[in-house]
Amino acid sequence: MKGPMRVYYDEESDFLEISVGKPTKCYADEVKPGIFLRKDEKTHEIKSIGILSFKKRSAAKDIELNLPVNIAISV
Repeated sequence: MKGPMRVYYDEESDFLEISVGKPTKCYADEVKPGIFLRKDEKTHEIKSIGILSFKKRSAAKDIELNLPVNIAISV
């Protein structure tokens, strides 16, 4: 995963998505209940991770994100 990072959070549905790189046509795999990896249809490179019920899963009340970050995800 290389490129600009985008963080999207929908408070109403408690959904967090972190994506990296240029958006491409993707498919999603649910790797655990409520946790999704979006992968490029051609290269199968991971483009984003989505987490349902994010705040319920997190012990912290506030979310702190220190930038820049290096993310290495392998499946």
